[in-house]
Amino acid sequence: MDQFASALGDGARWRIVELLAERPRSVGELAELTGLRQPQTTKHLQTLARAGLVTVFPLGQRRVYAVEAAPLKALERRLRELVETIEAHENERDVIARYRAAIEAESAVADRERWADGRTFSFERVLAVPRDVVWRYWVAPDLLASWWAPQSMTVTDCALEPKPGGRAVLEYRDAEGRYRSEGRVHAAKEPEHLVFDLSVLNAAGAVSFTGRYDLALAVVPDGTRLRLGLRITETTVEAVPYIAGIVTGWGQVLDNLADAIGTSQRTTKAARTKEKEA
Repeated sequence: MDQFASALGDGARWRIVELLAERPRSVGELAELTGLRQPQTTKHLQTLARAGLVTVFPLGQRRVYAVEAAPLKALERRLRELVETIEAHENERDVIARYRAAIEAESAVADRERWADGRTFSFERVLAVPRDVVWRYWVAPDLLASWWAPQSMTVTDCALEPKPGGRAVLEYRDAEGRYRSEGRVHAAKEPEHLVFDLSVLNAAGAVSFTGRYDLALAVVPDGTRLRLGLRITETTVEAVPYIAGIVTGWGQVLDNLADAIGTSQRTTKAARTKEKEA
């Protein structure tokens, strides 16, 4: 497939293929129609032939070239698959567009330190599992690591120790760098309430901003209602990209949480079924 794309990536070769799609043609005819010299045309045809896109027919002193449809059909299928993949993930592009717009909006008002102090956010989800299951996904490090970062990131350290003074840490990385937040748990009442601070640190280890998080889990007929409140303090000017990403970022990770819990439940049910069959 790479060879097809490379061969067709030249404008002159693409024009030759267009002409051959109409009917087989000789080198001289192709040179005349494309405005190329005959040696150039021959080189282009040799490249196309090596890629399997054209076939040469020696006819006495003449050499006539014909295009092969099969490789183009294979390329068409691959391009169709690529378009379908793009369309299936259009929301990812939308996320980036919204994030960029949010950064521009926040940059316009971030003209001093403490510019976002006191700002609050709230998030809510209803998860179709018992409350103690949701609680475990917040306080068990291995379960917490399964969802507490955007999918493009790799969690390298995380903890929410459910006790006053307990450690609160989130560290993750991607190809661009490492990101770390640190804080403390202020209150914990299993399995319904957790309050903690997290300070987002810059590359030098200084605080960019601090968030006070208030997590409440309530039993509802459909399972568990999760409510997460966030209040911003200690904001620096350089915190713009972090503040701009709060709504999108927490929306993504809470979706990750729902997916992780759903996968866990399906796996558990499958395992139990297997045990019964055994």
